[in-house]
Amino acid sequence: MSTIPGVPGRTLTVWEDGTELDFTFADCMKYHGPGFPGGVAHAFAALGRALPELAARTPGGRVERRGIRVRTPFGGPGARDAFELVTRAVTGDRYTVLPELARPERGSTLARYVFEISAGDATVTCVLRDDGIVTDEFIALGAKPDKTVAELAHLEVLKAEMRDRILERNPAQVYDLEG
Repeated sequence: MSTIPGVPGRTLTVWEDGTELDFTFADCMKYHGPGFPGGVAHAFAALGRALPELAARTPGGRVERRGIRVRTPFGGPGARDAFELVTRAVTGDRYTVLPELARPERGSTLARYVFEISAGDATVTCVLRDDGIVTDEFIALGAKPDKTVAELAHLEVLKAEMRDRILERNPAQVYDLEG
């Protein structure tokens, strides 16, 4: 993994039973493994965008880890694992993949990058900005069956490039908020 400016100090903060828990991108990657760094970065950015807003809407300003709910059309394992580490939503049955939340009007490249994140009565929806973060080439190659060895190697490069585009930006430059 390359070194991304500003990322070593960036954390996601949630609370559990009165204890503050901080998670870094590196923590999320250790939990997930090397397979899908772009998906991990998407979840890290979406949570980085949503958690401060949810905290501002929560009495006491603390988002309880096990009270966070996630609904998304994005079924990627990297995102799922990052959400699980930070929120425990997968094992708590508070993480739901719903294809109908996709936004096909945004085109196949952007349609599934939607994350509805809730805590208590507050809900925000993170929608990926149309800013070249995810490329058409990445989506097309990722969906291609029977990839050659060269295509698989190129896909790994595209994953790392996407991860870097996400992490070099503030979460507000990656995801817009609705709600």
